[in-house]
Amino acid sequence: MSLPARHLRLAASALLAVAFLLAAAAVPATRAQEETEDEHEFSYVAGDEHGPAHWGSIKPEWSACGMGKMQSPIDLSHERVSLVRSLGYLRHSYRPAEASIVNRGHDIMVRFEGDAGSLVINGTTYYLKQLHWHSPTEHTVDGRRYDLELHLVHESAEKKAAVIAILYEIGAGHDALLHQLEPFIRRIADKQDREERVGVVDPRRARGRASVYYRYTGSLTAPPCTEGVIWTIVKRVRTVSKYQLELLREAVHDDMEENARPLQDANNRDVSIFRPSPRKHY
Repeated sequence: MSLPARHLRLAASALLAVAFLLAAAAVPATRAQEETEDEHEFSYVAGDEHGPAHWGSIKPEWSACGMGKMQSPIDLSHERVSLVRSLGYLRHSYRPAEASIVNRGHDIMVRFEGDAGSLVINGTTYYLKQLHWHSPTEHTVDGRRYDLELHLVHESAEKKAAVIAILYEIGAGHDALLHQLEPFIRRIADKQDREERVGVVDPRRARGRASVYYRYTGSLTAPPCTEGVIWTIVKRVRTVSKYQLELLREAVHDDMEENARPLQDANNRDVSIFRPSPRKHY
């Protein structure tokens, strides 16, 4: 082999190696807004060595869980909430899409495989990727904790996250979305990493029509607790049946039946509320 040819081969090999390293380095960035799916590494049990108080020291990439200053969830206290009508109505356009349901051990998640629609905030489009439940609620309102909290998780083209949270309390009526999913939840109950195709799921069943909402900037509520998440918490509390709540709790691991992260310090963050202007009568 001639010397120039050898140099070309070496140069090509070096370029491939650099490209591989760059691609490998980029993987964590694309997953920066995703919660971990390995619940063996953390728990929700207070006082446990893997419990919420220790999440930040389990892995270096989870350090935000312990050191972050914009962590979620928080208490939506009326003392720190400001009315901001310029936020406007939620601009979302959801549509039915193919989906699967996954038992992640620490929660039950519906993962959309098709285009389930999007949410627009400050001119940025966030695409609906998945939804999952926490029990009891992670966010509280003036110190009150409800029975169930649904998270609709969206992601922008820049891999930034926006989450809509919907709060539920046990009542006489059942939740329409959970009613559709009940047979699939029973099928994956107590089977970690079990995934079942559920066909078409309409996220509009989850969102509802309520217009009043809270808005603040926080983090993911499970490791790696990444910050910069735009939170929208719908003020209207919806109804879930006791049977549906127990079905979700019994489907996950025994020590994950209560999978709500403790409240985090608000650290003087701004919390806004949007409420439509009252209609004028002439």
